[in-house]
Amino acid sequence: MGLFSELVESSGLEPDSVSFIGVLTACAHSGKVDKAGEFFRLMREKHSIEPSVKHYTCMVNVLGGAGLLGEAEAMIKNMPVEQDAVIWSCLLSACRRTGDVEMAERAAKRLEELDPDETCGYVLMSNAYASHGLFEEAVEQRVLMKERRMEKEIGCSSIEVDLEVHEFVSCGKKHPKSPEIYSLLGLLKWDVSALESEVGYCSLLNNFVI
Repeated sequence: MGLFSELVESSGLEPDSVSFIGVLTACAHSGKVDKAGEFFRLMREKHSIEPSVKHYTCMVNVLGGAGLLGEAEAMIKNMPVEQDAVIWSCLLSACRRTGDVEMAERAAKRLEELDPDETCGYVLMSNAYASHGLFEEAVEQRVLMKERRMEKEIGCSSIEVDLEVHEFVSCGKKHPKSPEIYSLLGLLKWDVSALESEVGYCSLLNNFVI
């Protein structure tokens, strides 16, 4: 954030909308609510950039992370751009962390209206109920998913090597070079173990996951 301000002021370069997504995301990770609000205001007032739904989503992430759920929900309802499923799932995720079940239910309902096939609303709502001790309601969400034949999307990672994109899922074995990859990971794990014993790094090996 400091580097962003320094570059803008010293170089005279004009930041674009993507730059502000980056700096607002940084504010969310560091919990800088006031700073995020300042950058959000400067977008329009100083740089003539109208915030998109992505910028508002970043702000909801900032506010939700700080526990300011009322402000986050009000921002979504009052923003001049069209709402999407992502921004409501962001609020729902924040509700799950703080235990605000009533707001979580409102967010989940709106999420379902915008994207009926999206599974994350059911998963997050189930987790929100469970974290609040409402286990019957949590199970109901999972049952609904099963009845509607909805499956949670598997998270995956992609990497480009020599202009070819390779996609991986956790513990996946479908890649044609899986044996070589896991063999190399095994060697890396052995090297980390040796380094831990020599240098004394605590929990280095425990944090290395294959």
